[in-house]
Amino acid sequence: MDAAVTVTDLVIDRGRRRVLDGLSCAVPRGEVTGLLGPSGSGKTTLLRAIVGVQRTRSGQVTVLGCPAGAPPLRTRVGYVTQAPSVYADLTVRENARFFAALYGRGAREADTAIADVGLADAAGQLVADLSGGQMSRASLACALVGRPELLVLDEPTVGLDPVLRAELWDRFHALAAEGTTLIVSSHVMDEAGRCDRLLLLREGALLADSTPTELRARTGTDDLDEAFLTLVRSQPGVAA
Repeated sequence: MDAAVTVTDLVIDRGRRRVLDGLSCAVPRGEVTGLLGPSGSGKTTLLRAIVGVQRTRSGQVTVLGCPAGAPPLRTRVGYVTQAPSVYADLTVRENARFFAALYGRGAREADTAIADVGLADAAGQLVADLSGGQMSRASLACALVGRPELLVLDEPTVGLDPVLRAELWDRFHALAAEGTTLIVSSHVMDEAGRCDRLLLLREGALLADSTPTELRARTGTDDLDEAFLTLVRSQPGVAA
């Protein structure tokens, strides 16, 4: 597998709590990899380590051939956090064009990114006046405008209606078809079936690194919620 991201024996502590415990995995290029697991499983911590903003205890994270957080990655990696990362006192269009300028892009690319996330009709609105879901989409537009090789998305579909969620997933797969690598976190298992590959986390440990088809075959069920529960029950110390 040609990996965009390689994580080796990663250990991360927060205070006295071990958040990730010797985790190793790889993310293939040009695919949508889903990072799934319940809240508190370590998903956001792993994403922060991949983009190079998380202090680690030990282990190694390599991104696009460089150590995570290396200066050359700043224009090659896009990161959309759970909290909107746009300027509330600017319009959606002004935000997108500001970030476009940072990446050396023009107004046309900014307007295309806005349309791609379904905000064309709200382009002239102040971000402060948007709904929570619209703010999240505005953040995504600002990440897309840089045309990153790796796009890291932390729960980008939370709070969105089913139609918009489906449209965003279609956009994610279109980006992957164009060569972008995407890592998308979620705690909603019904999104697992939309991914090319899955990383399933629970309590800082990796339960599975496989495709949805492989996971179904391994657990003997077509229901990915039940597949996850089967993996949990198979862990030492977990009651059946």
